[in-house]
Amino acid sequence: MFEKVVEDLKKSLRDALEKLGVSADEYPTLGIEESKYCDLASSISFKLVKSLKMPPQKIAEEIADNLEISSPLISSFEVKSGYLNFFLSDFCLQETLRRIERENENYGFIGKKGKIILEHTSANPNGPLHIGHARNSAIGDSLRRILQKAGYDVETHYYVNDMGRQMAIVTFGLRRFGLRDLKGDHAIGEIYVRANSEIEKDEKLAEEVDEILRKYEEGDPEVSEELKRAVEIALEGIKETLREMNVHHDVFVWESEFVRRGDVQRVLEELRKKAEVVEEEGALILKLGDEKVVLRRSDGTSLYITRDIAYHLFKASRSDLCIDVLGADHKLISSQLSRILEILGVKPPKVVTFEFVSLPESSMSTRRGLFVSADEVLEKLVEKAYEEVHRRKPEAPEEFKREVSRKVGVGALRYDLVKVMRDKPMVFSWEEALDFEKQGAPYIQYSHARASSILRKSEIRDINEVDLSLLKEPQEVSLIKALGKLPWIVEQICESLNPHLLASYSRDIADLFNDFYRDLPVLKAEREVSEARLHLVLCTKIVLKNSLEMLGIEAPEEM
Repeated sequence: MFEKVVEDLKKSLRDALEKLGVSADEYPTLGIEESKYCDLASSISFKLVKSLKMPPQKIAEEIADNLEISSPLISSFEVKSGYLNFFLSDFCLQETLRRIERENENYGFIGKKGKIILEHTSANPNGPLHIGHARNSAIGDSLRRILQKAGYDVETHYYVNDMGRQMAIVTFGLRRFGLRDLKGDHAIGEIYVRANSEIEKDEKLAEEVDEILRKYEEGDPEVSEELKRAVEIALEGIKETLREMNVHHDVFVWESEFVRRGDVQRVLEELRKKAEVVEEEGALILKLGDEKVVLRRSDGTSLYITRDIAYHLFKASRSDLCIDVLGADHKLISSQLSRILEILGVKPPKVVTFEFVSLPESSMSTRRGLFVSADEVLEKLVEKAYEEVHRRKPEAPEEFKREVSRKVGVGALRYDLVKVMRDKPMVFSWEEALDFEKQGAPYIQYSHARASSILRKSEIRDINEVDLSLLKEPQEVSLIKALGKLPWIVEQICESLNPHLLASYSRDIADLFNDFYRDLPVLKAEREVSEARLHLVLCTKIVLKNSLEMLGIEAPEEM
């Protein structure tokens, strides 16, 4: 409902500005934002000071004199300190609840259209996913779910880097050491660490790695079979971890496809025509302003960026928008990629960068085997969740406790990785990740289970037969207003690609619901009030469930 109020306000403000001879085209948001002094405020008067040569208060007063509010969702407005403050109507609050129940699992849909290809995770298949990769997965999969809820057709990709030096090192290690009986990605990771150690001791061994890399690109059958086997073993383990994290990819695209079918060669030919490409000591170089980008090594093998250009041409031809979720260390190469795509006349992707999750004592390094694996984190979180569930419900069936523990453990991990703004680094802490008393996913899941429990104990009448105007207590009004914001939050995330906004919103709903539940009786209230409050509980349950699902977190009916 909030997004409808914003649209109504925009229309009224545009009309008022037009009467004053001001074009609203330069101010698409019209300065509309949330405020602690009202339900919505507009700071447009401050933006017009320079052009109108008047103080903000005077501008706001003139806008107010020409402002006609026809929306039944807005009850009143005022001018205060240069701001235009707006207040929601009782009708808006009641209609919010009716809309939530009417739309139910579709609440949050905002009618977006278009095909998006979203690539995320795409970790090298040379070991298990670590906690840093898991942040990529949590951000990427949450964005997929939110964009799909908004209405977009979203296809998710995992780009398999089978042509990098890492996989040549793994193949070298497989020849020497063989596989131990471990989960596939862990077995490959062990080989990768051991092979790197051997190569560091004897640099001549690197020549064999170079030979593997060259022969794989040439399509040598024996080497191709060896290397593909290593990739597939690692990928099976990675896919298992992703399934445990409730992360889904539609397509696994192998990097080598673009070399094998000639796409990389066509990229080189196009760049020769449209950009300054020169040879230096046998290598093919693209001059990009003051920068030089190597497109092909002197031995004839391609580089990651060249193959990535071909991959992005492939994605762009099959979508309206491409989104890449990448670690902050990819900023330079993604900037170069975007500039090269523009040279080729192709719309660059939207790049969603995130800062890393680090260990308190050091950085993540797969090569040195220094990382916390996502598997290890999940296992410990589920174990801790089981202890908590058993403490709360020792008499519950074992199957129930195990199932709830899994939902809570996975939810705790995903929420922890998404709740922080993606441009802020995280220091991973076992103590914080395993703290089930803080207001993280378990708290939100428990709020959903509490709402479910209340509803199981009662019969609920049709909302059109209930007097919703009885919901006037401050705790009720605050909760209803917040519930109405979900589609608006989805809209904001579609624009910013910041899923932490939904994590914060979900926690706020849980807070407001628990305040309401603590202060006001539901089942023991007077009959008519109880009936109205049950609908508020039902709407809270719907919003919490939809929000959690968009974050890839299951919403238990019981905990």
